[in-house]
Amino acid sequence: MKRRDFIKTIGLGFLVKTEFLFAQKRNSNNRPNIIWIMAEDISTELACYGHPAVKTPNLDRLASDGVLYKQAYCTAPSCTPSRNAMMTGLYQTRTDTQDQRRRGIKLPEGVKPITHLLRDNGYYTALGCGYSNKTDLNFEVEKLFDGKDWKNRKKDQPFFAQITLYTSHRLGTGWQPVRDKSKHPVDPDKVQLPPYFPDHPICRKDWAMYLDAIEKIDSDVGDILKRLDSEGIADNTVVVFIGDNGRCHLRGKCWLYDPGIHVPLIIRWPNRLKAATANEDLISMIDISATVLDIAGVALPENLDGHPILGPRAKKRDCIFAARDLIDEVMDHIRCVRTKQFKYIRNYNPENGYNECKYVQENRPMLAVIKDLNDQGRLNKAQQLILAKTKPREELYDVQADPYEINNLIQKVEYKKTVEELRVLLDKWISDTKDKGLAKL
Repeated sequence: MKRRDFIKTIGLGFLVKTEFLFAQKRNSNNRPNIIWIMAEDISTELACYGHPAVKTPNLDRLASDGVLYKQAYCTAPSCTPSRNAMMTGLYQTRTDTQDQRRRGIKLPEGVKPITHLLRDNGYYTALGCGYSNKTDLNFEVEKLFDGKDWKNRKKDQPFFAQITLYTSHRLGTGWQPVRDKSKHPVDPDKVQLPPYFPDHPICRKDWAMYLDAIEKIDSDVGDILKRLDSEGIADNTVVVFIGDNGRCHLRGKCWLYDPGIHVPLIIRWPNRLKAATANEDLISMIDISATVLDIAGVALPENLDGHPILGPRAKKRDCIFAARDLIDEVMDHIRCVRTKQFKYIRNYNPENGYNECKYVQENRPMLAVIKDLNDQGRLNKAQQLILAKTKPREELYDVQADPYEINNLIQKVEYKKTVEELRVLLDKWISDTKDKGLAKL
């Protein structure tokens, strides 16, 4: 059996009646620990998602022991606004935390980080636990976490730990050091590039090094799981693996195309969630906050934008929303709504084209290759998209028929009704959330 086939798509499942389980947890002193593993700048390029060339045995095992969500999307395509939303359970555009790197923001009255809510309910909150202690939030708050490792909690105290794995983020030295240390570097000849990237040795190697970084992430996850086993707490610990935003490639991070917002999500809860389950529901990462609180038995604040995806309070979504605003020195207001079949994108600054911030320009080896090949007249239309000097004001993609979001259908008469419906959905979301980013236009 192929690795991608080991999970059957049978929907969310529980080993016994969910209402009883969740009620039992709330009335028990044996509340579960929760580990939130957040990989940076990563989309679904994992073996358990069927991606070729990469080997992720530990994440595959985590998925085979729990639930793999195939349609999970973050609310922003860069780390700061996305993390702001997940840490508060409110859309970043509602709390004026939608900008990357804009610091010193005060949260609105009545909004608390989920770590404060967990602490108020008896949880010890830990950050890092031997790995990165990055939070990258742009709001100010006192004592976000209790300490740096769950080992410092009181005896028998349940804990919530946030662990960031940063290797998939492009640092100043790129991914070459990771590749140099790999015992089995990914073969560039075996990688599968999206069609908007030219089939060029530099592009292939850059993608292969991205997969090398993912394999290092997988190794770190394996070490975390081994620690849980060695401490005898694996059976009472919920493990949540996610990405903070999409992959660190052109047309990925910073943009609202799927590679920028589609992230992995795997949840393992021993003896509670049915193992080897794949879930096709649309999931917004704004829901992870509510899910964590609900697992911990914390009463959900009424102002949350998200809802649990597990248990009797679980709800399903017909669509997800995402937003992009300031990223470093480039302000580009973009909003989108995505259903299972369609993605509608609205560009408020079409004159910007696909202008990347300085950091991105300096850390995307493919960009120079694409520009050079363009000068030589060797790019097809899909590969030229990245260099466009302007963006359409509106974009519509059939993401089932066109998963790479290449063919903009916005002017097609047969999609007029779909466009109108999605415009209404997006306008309502912008109004309901009192979108602080667009208020500044």
